[in-house]
Order: sequence, then C-alpha cells, then structure tokens
Amino acid sequence: MNVSPAAPPAVPTHCPYCALQCGMGLRQRPGGEALEVVERPGFPVNRGALCGKGRTAPDLLAPGTRLTRPLVRRPGRGLRPAGWDEALDRIAHVLSGSRDAHGADAVAVFGGGCLTNEKAYALGKFARVVLGTSQIDYNGRFCMSSAAAAHQRAFGLDRGLPFPLDDIPHTGCLILVGSNLAETMPPALRYLTQLRANGGKLIVVDPRRTRTAEQADLHLAPRPGTDLALALGLLHLVVAEGRLDEEFIAARTSGWPEARASVMAHWPELVERITGVPLPALREAVALFCDAPASMVLTARGPEQHSKGTDTVGAWVNLCLATGRAGRPFSGYGCLTGQGNGQGGREHGQKADQLPGYRKLDDPAARAHVAAVWSVDPDALPGPGRSAYELLDALGGDVKSLLLMGSNPVVSAPHASRITERIGALDFLAVADVVLSETARLADVVLPVTQWAEETGTTTNLEGRVILRRQAADPPPGVRSDLEVLHGLAVRLGHGDGFPTDPQQVFGELARASAGGPADYSGISYRRIAEEDGVFWPCPDAPAPDSEDGASDARAAAAPHPGTPRLFLDRFATDDGRARFVPVAHRPAAEEPDADFPVLLTTGRVLAQYQSGAQTRRVTELNAAAPGPFVQVHPLPADRLGVSEGDAVAVVSRRGRAVAPARIGTDIRPDTVFMPFHWPGEGRANTVTNPALDPVSRMPEFKVCAVRLEPLDGRARAAL
Repeated sequence: MNVSPAAPPAVPTHCPYCALQCGMGLRQRPGGEALEVVERPGFPVNRGALCGKGRTAPDLLAPGTRLTRPLVRRPGRGLRPAGWDEALDRIAHVLSGSRDAHGADAVAVFGGGCLTNEKAYALGKFARVVLGTSQIDYNGRFCMSSAAAAHQRAFGLDRGLPFPLDDIPHTGCLILVGSNLAETMPPALRYLTQLRANGGKLIVVDPRRTRTAEQADLHLAPRPGTDLALALGLLHLVVAEGRLDEEFIAARTSGWPEARASVMAHWPELVERITGVPLPALREAVALFCDAPASMVLTARGPEQHSKGTDTVGAWVNLCLATGRAGRPFSGYGCLTGQGNGQGGREHGQKADQLPGYRKLDDPAARAHVAAVWSVDPDALPGPGRSAYELLDALGGDVKSLLLMGSNPVVSAPHASRITERIGALDFLAVADVVLSETARLADVVLPVTQWAEETGTTTNLEGRVILRRQAADPPPGVRSDLEVLHGLAVRLGHGDGFPTDPQQVFGELARASAGGPADYSGISYRRIAEEDGVFWPCPDAPAPDSEDGASDARAAAAPHPGTPRLFLDRFATDDGRARFVPVAHRPAAEEPDADFPVLLTTGRVLAQYQSGAQTRRVTELNAAAPGPFVQVHPLPADRLGVSEGDAVAVVSRRGRAVAPARIGTDIRPDTVFMPFHWPGEGRANTVTNPALDPVSRMPEFKVCAVRLEPLDGRARAAL
C-alpha cells in the first residue's frame, strides 16, 4: 500500500503586507521546493483568516519574479548584471566621494515601512554613524505621521492602538473615520462583525459608500477635506446637549477651556454646510457615541493624509477626551497603521527626527544614551533632517546621492512626476529591493535582497505587538539580506564593527538602545515573542509590577515585565499624567475647487493590490482581480460628460494628468472622484496629488486635490 509522506511542519510566521501582520504558517509544497501558506489559527490577531494577498505571498519568491543578481548601470546603456563586490564597491566609492566633495548631508538615505525593526534600526544607525548625514526619512511619513503627531500632543506617546484589537468587539460604539477595512485589512473585518453581534453600533465616516460603510449602522459621507469640521461639529453638539464627562475632564485632562472655545465656533448648521452631512445624521452620531457605556474612535489615512491632518486627528481625540472615552476599558482613540512595520519603522531611527526607542534626536539625554550604545561621541550625531517629501524634493540639489531601501516613490510619492524628475537629477542612486520596481529601474546600482520568508526579524503591528517573522526558506544564490548590505557598506566605509548581520544580535542592541525610551523594547526577546504570540511595548527590562494589593514576593519580583497591551488606564504619558486638549479650528484644504478644476479627487487602495503595487502587481491571481487603475465617478457628472462605464477619462490637476477607465456608480459623492494609487504609467494617481504639507507632521495632502475630468471618448460632450 502506498502511503503519502507526511506534510512537513509549517514554520510559524507572519504576512509581509499590512500592519495587521496576520499569523500564518509556511511549509514546502509536497514534491516541490515552493512554499505554501497554511492557517495559523492560534495567532490572536487573525485566528487563521487571511486575505488574498496573504494567501499568495509566496508567489513573490519565484526566481522569475524577483531580483537574484546585483545590477550596475553602464553609462548610456542601461543596467547589467554584476557581482556583489563590484556593486558594493561602487556604492561605497560614490557615497564617500559625495560626502567628501559636498559634505555629509549631500548623501541621503530613504527607508520603508516594510523593513523589519532590525533593518530600520541598522539603517538609521548607518546613516548617522557611517555617513554622518541628517538626511534620512522613510515612506512611513506618508502613512500615519499626522496621527503620531496628534498622539504626542494629546497623550505624550504615540502607539497606533493603545489597546488590543480584541477590545473592539466589547465597546458600545465605534466611529471608524476614513478606513475601508473590508478592502485594506479584510481579516480585521471580523472585529466589526463581532462588535455588532454584541449589540455595539458602527459609524463609518467616508465620502464613498465602501464595502466597510455597507456594514455600518450609520454612514456619514462628508465632502473630502472636511473631517476636521465634522469632528468639531460633533463635539459642539456634545457640549450643547450636556453630554460632557465633566468629572473625567477635571480629573484627567488639561486645556479644556481653550478647546471648548474653538469648538463653539463650529455650530452644527455651519458644519452641515461645510461637510454636506445633514444635521439629523450629526445628532444621531452623537447619540450613538455618547449613549453607549464605552466608545472608540479609530482613524486611518482618510482624515490623516491632509495638510491639516494633525489638527483633524486632534479634533477626534478631543471628542474622546470630552466624553470620557479615553484611558478607560474598551474606550479610546486609536490609529489604524497601514504599512506592515509602519509602527516599528519610525520607532527605531528611520524617521528624520528620531532615535531608537522613539527618542527625540534633539534631546541631549537621548543623544547621550544612544551614542553610548553606539560607542560614538554624542556631538558626532547629526541633528534632525528633512521630512520625506522635502527630502525627495531636494534630490539633485544639495542632495547628490541617495541610498534607498524598501520604497518605490516613483509611484507612491505625491506629485510623483516631480519626484521622478528629482531622482533623475541625482548624481547617484542605489536601491536595495526584492523586485525591479519603477524606482529601481532608475538606479545606478540595484541590490537584490531577501524577502520576509527568507529571513528572520521582528515587526511591530498596529497594536504595538512586537512579533517575529521566521525564516522558512533559503534565498536564491546571489541574494543577500539588507543587514548584510549595510555591513558590507560599513566595512568599505571604515566602520567594520557595529553592523552585525545576525538579526537576533541586532535586536539585542536595539533593545539596549531603546531602554528607558518611550518605545522601550529592552524586556523583549525572540524567545518571549515566540512563547507569548508577541509582546506589547513598552516592555522594559524590569520586574513585573506589584500585584493590585501591593504585595510582592521574591517570585513576583523576579518575573519579567508583562508588556503593556493597554495604555493610559492609570495615567497618560505626559509630565503630569493628564491628557492635553489642543484647540483646533477648521480650515479649507490646501487646494479647493474652482472654475478650472471643479471636482475633488481622493485616493486609496483596493482589495487585491497593496501600496505602490511593486509586489502585488507581480502576482497573477491578484493582478487578475485588479488589473489596472480606474476612476470612480457618480452617474450625474458622468452623464454631463457623456461618459459610459469603461470609457477612458483623464483626471487633470495643476500638476499633471492621469488616465484610466471610468467606473460609474452611486457609491461616491457627485462632487468627488476616486482613484486607487497602485499603478505607474498614465494611470498613476499620484501624478496629480498635492504635496502640500501638514505644518506639524509634514504629511502630504494625498487625500484631496482639485481636478477636472476630460473624457477621451469622441462622444463626450464637455470637460468637467
């Protein structure tokens, strides 16, 4: 009798895409070398559920899909295969030459929210210690920087969610602002389903009737760019209807009188005119939110990617504070981080103004602590540099050379045609990536690096849960890890020590560098992560807190710190322990419609693609499900334009034009069009988006700009 061989055990790991970091298993397919995904039902975030991107992630490991050899540009003749020594020698030679000729800040580093904590940490250290440059930032600036800035202002600490996702089903009302979880994080939709099954209410704020909005008890569809006014209008009604939690405000907050004065200038009828949301719907939202015993607000890119994103998030935070919906069980404000390691990526040194542990680069004590771990003089560390868009916009000017890891700004940056020009103006570009992205195609040297399944390392998900991705397969010959790349460059640039290639060793150093900082990882280890399904930061290397009755025996004192799943239950992370109200006022978007550009454009994602699409567009199943860009248009403007379903439409702004087929339906406001941003070429949505920056977070205004529609069909009647 023939007996089939037993399937090999699956390696427990995590999806390489969004910030849920869903648990999965990887194992060799029977009779072949390819990996297959198996469920990992024990991991609490997704309980085995995966979206199509997670299920097909191993397809990217195929040799024909990904890079396997370094590439070096021949003058005037394109990229050619090269050996690692030649590629690294050339990068080191040019970076040192730029630095010597023009100063350290002539060399820049740009990272990505997909990099593991270890790689993000090593990249920040490499920029500041080896290159001595202040010019480092990362694409996570385009993710949740506005929410991070608002967190810092109000709570004194930034962590995407101050509570686990498992708390969501137990709240009484959730306001979900600018997030389409059903398409961007499908496994998280179960939390909304459980919430409603438990009797909780869901309010979705989105200018489109998305798949997520269809699940809502109440859908508010404000005009793009008016979420700030909406939040202020809701809080005005809270005050007017006597729904404030005066006891909480007095005991646990500061700054309410000033914030109250700004709120009262936004009366409901005015907010109705600004947002287009009817007054009865505003009143219903306030009743649902305040009548529940506990409530939450979660924001995502919708309200955050604006030139007033920090103030907008601050207005939603103020709503939570004024109603006592913060620092209490099953209540609070949180941000749904987008990129896989968007949270950890900024905590440990990629961001222009931060050192590991979420320390401020301009804080002398922080500089001294990290410099001691790095064995350098604190005075040798550069100061804060430019934010992401400002750095990209400076390329080819005083920034001569760029090392880029894990990002594709040719597709993902606002005013992308401008950024493409600036990249072309560089003296030198080196890119380390898994695939030959649109940005990598412009590089002078391209380095093939390992993927998530071919390496071990940690990431930090949207809950602040530090998790471990484990290596499940060997990389192809000729492929190296980012840590090996940084080590090789550091050696060539005279820094042979301090850049190990073992991720566990790097994590140990990261933990020491973060010790005592806001994002303290010093009590976290690979072993603990594996045993506990992740560890929530802050987790200092300290004994467990005393029990509730104050008793503490030797055994309890020796126990490690348990981590911090829930923040702010006792005090906020400010000097006095109080949350801070910040007065904010509505202001228009940086670019409002006019006679030449009468329509609003907003952008976002679709289910089958991810970010710039550099990876997902190479997966057959995903590309078949979402093969190209489109323009979502309401039937009323479509009829005026004479445009039918599938007709080509140009979306034109002051910065350029994008062309894509029309998708006509009533799930969007008549004054608004929508484009997904995953594609390059003529359908690149970010050709037209506005790089106007938030003055605090330096977040570009991706989510709203003024455009006109130009039908390309001869039957069309006029432009709109």
